[in-house]
Amino acid sequence: MASNTVTPSFSARNNCLTAISSLVVTVLVALTVQIFYFSPIDPLVLDIEPASSIKNNKLQNIIKLGEGILKEPEDVCVDKEGIVYTATRDGWIKRLRRNGNWENWKHIESETLLGITGLLKVTEEDGFSVLVSEVNGSQLRLESHTNNSYADCFYVLFCSFVPPTAGLLYTCKVTILRFADDVIEASDGNIYFSIASTKFDLQHCFLDFLEARPHGKLLKYIPTSNETVIILDDLTFPNGVALSKDEDYLVTCETWKCLRHWLKGENKGTTDIFIENLPGGPDNINLAPDGSFWIALLTSEGLEFVHYSKITKHLLASFPRLFKLVTGVKKKAMVVNVATNGKIIRKFDDDDGKVITFVTSAMEFEDHLYLGSLNSNFIGKLPLHSA
Repeated sequence: MASNTVTPSFSARNNCLTAISSLVVTVLVALTVQIFYFSPIDPLVLDIEPASSIKNNKLQNIIKLGEGILKEPEDVCVDKEGIVYTATRDGWIKRLRRNGNWENWKHIESETLLGITGLLKVTEEDGFSVLVSEVNGSQLRLESHTNNSYADCFYVLFCSFVPPTAGLLYTCKVTILRFADDVIEASDGNIYFSIASTKFDLQHCFLDFLEARPHGKLLKYIPTSNETVIILDDLTFPNGVALSKDEDYLVTCETWKCLRHWLKGENKGTTDIFIENLPGGPDNINLAPDGSFWIALLTSEGLEFVHYSKITKHLLASFPRLFKLVTGVKKKAMVVNVATNGKIIRKFDDDDGKVITFVTSAMEFEDHLYLGSLNSNFIGKLPLHSA
């Protein structure tokens, strides 16, 4: 009689374990199919050196400009009158006058400015006009006419500004193709800009990071002939673009290094590495008054492991929330000052993310460093004489 009461209980437990095992196997198979068969990326494995562990937290000494009225100001520029401009995610280009007053300058009918496609010119009198809006083969097609007088105007790409490079010419950013990223104008009127990715747009740029394949380009728009030519192809997520002080070369930053492309001299037309093994992933780059460059870095210690395994990359690509949790790029801030020989002169950071995080641009003006960020409601201003 005792055996008759034990056997059914043991059998039930055995059946339960079998069912659970089958469920686990089914889930694992489903996850495997989802991660590998339906993965949106075809990733490469990279060997990334660990970031520097030396910290100084000097970015915690910044002054906050426009706190509470600026929504994720990615980039900053200053005009000839010393007026500070920035573009925000609420569609406004805002500016800070010398008297300390902020004002809404120009507005684009978009909550994030990401709905605009093309290279735009912005003037005080006429507002926005589209110069370039789409690609036809290897060339961009001029979408609306504009004259060749570019004094007192901005060029818009994406939603943020790049510092002035020549005379009265000032530039900023707006989307071309899937993901135009940065733009700078030379003294001869030619405009250089980067296409971060021809495969992924801004909302899915983390997939380009994980895939680590060269989907980007560096282009030159020639206003006199209304044509655009490819300067560099097969770039890995090129971000910032900057011209040297003498405009004999330009620098563009890829995900893990910055390249130098020669425009003049005996090396004209050639490209070499300007700086690599940076303590973070470079974003925007801006020319400093002394001829050096300021580079904003996206940094997260331990991020290197992501690139060691294709399985890890497929997993993170399939679950974006997991990617955000693991990378943590919005928790720190770092900028570096790089000399013309590609050596780091100065490095400022907020390793704790106590005051500012996710710095995307650094622009020097009147011995102060102005910082844009995609994770703040202000522009940072760091006095360089005390830093």
